[in-house]
Amino acid sequence: MDLAARGANGLTEVVSDTPETTSDDLVIRTDRSNGVCVLTLNRPAKLNALTPESFVELRSHVEALADDESVGCVVLTGAGRSFCAGNDLGGIASGARPPSRHHQAETIDALEALPQPTVAKVRGHCFTGGLELALGCDLIVSTRSAQFGDTHGQWGLVASWGMTVRLPERVGVAKAKELMYTARRFDGVEAEAIGLVNRTVDDEDLDAAVDELAAAIVASSWDTSRIDKALLADGRTMTRAEALAHERAAPYGRPRDMTERLAARSQR
Repeated sequence: MDLAARGANGLTEVVSDTPETTSDDLVIRTDRSNGVCVLTLNRPAKLNALTPESFVELRSHVEALADDESVGCVVLTGAGRSFCAGNDLGGIASGARPPSRHHQAETIDALEALPQPTVAKVRGHCFTGGLELALGCDLIVSTRSAQFGDTHGQWGLVASWGMTVRLPERVGVAKAKELMYTARRFDGVEAEAIGLVNRTVDDEDLDAAVDELAAAIVASSWDTSRIDKALLADGRTMTRAEALAHERAAPYGRPRDMTERLAARSQR
């Protein structure tokens, strides 16, 4: 794994993550001067419901970001009033097919494996496939009014994009079973209470809250964040003792900006 990352110089101005655009792109990439990159699902009229074409564009952006040393944090959001209402059921009914059998699931895997910290910014709907997409991010910030749910059971579908693995990792097995078996919707307040999301805010505060979080992430050492993320991922496949030994072995070295940051501290 290449853990190289370029340093960042801290906070910049707060701007909205929802671009005002008439672009036909299904996923829009917006790069900021402070090293934050925003990926915006762009089917607002369809509540950003996911199609095979959406995943093709998302995969292209994710693959490019994996090797982009100019980005220290990635924010995933949706245009308009919703994050993502899930898979486009109309497309399923009409026979729309992805480029390969597991393309969508592998795209979420690639999102999860990005070396940069990732934040899902959720307002409005976050159902099923949209929830699986959000679960592929490191952190989730939502509005209190946002609506979450795993509706596979309502439609007679079966999870194949990671729900049965990532949801219990966030909320515990028992709570995941309840949510999956009942297909029940719940709001951001409950999502925060059960540990699904990291933080909830009022609707009008979502942009600023995510901007501040992303700015704080890029103000920290990018190398440290990447190494932390890699070690956390490695530890999932190890025993506790193995993970502790792995951390002590410092397999990814030290952050390249450590000396500079310590020197800056001593000059205060």
